[in-house]
Amino acid sequence: MISVIEKWFPNVTMNASIFWNSVGQTFEMTIIVSVISFVISLILAIGLVVTKKDGILSQPTVWNVLDKMVNLFRSIPFIILIAALIPLTRLISGTAIGVQGTIFPLIVGITPFFTRQIESALNEVDTGLIEVGQVIGLSPFQIIRSVYLKESIPSIIRVTTITLISLIGLTAIVGVVGGGGIGDFAIQYGYQQNQLDATYACIIILVVIVSVIQAIGTFFSRKLFH
Repeated sequence: MISVIEKWFPNVTMNASIFWNSVGQTFEMTIIVSVISFVISLILAIGLVVTKKDGILSQPTVWNVLDKMVNLFRSIPFIILIAALIPLTRLISGTAIGVQGTIFPLIVGITPFFTRQIESALNEVDTGLIEVGQVIGLSPFQIIRSVYLKESIPSIIRVTTITLISLIGLTAIVGVVGGGGIGDFAIQYGYQQNQLDATYACIIILVVIVSVIQAIGTFFSRKLFH
């Protein structure tokens, strides 16, 4: 097996430690960014759902501010967003390169998309259940916790899976600006040094990661569906 890998991926074998370190960096970026983004996106999505015109805490002004803010950052291509955020990234992280320098732009880049995904999941909750909650005297917080969040768990898992797959793509893009991870390895070795086996190895690893995430997300979404 090892001889086959050495035959088909000689350049990757020669730089095995760097390659696996890049894979580890991709996991590191994905885990940190997904956790932080999930918390922020969940708060923003709840805010959008409850403050809309017919929401349980209708506040059109607040909804307009949140809606426009999310739309603004969603409309900016990620590669341009990275460049625009470099001064702020350096101020917050102390650097604009490597894993440390990519966490902030990745959060800013994926959070608007994640927010819309969770908002969509929350909007799928049956309005009849919300009305029942209001009739029996549940507070807005109780409705959010016991109706919106509880009833939308399968949908939230589904959209989280979609977002994680998109995030994997973004972690590869940051390699263009020296952000570390699999994308950086593919650029340095696969593109700049014209080592096609390095490019193919990165593609295979990304496909495996995405497939595993999709399988896990689908399993839990179906398991918790009710």
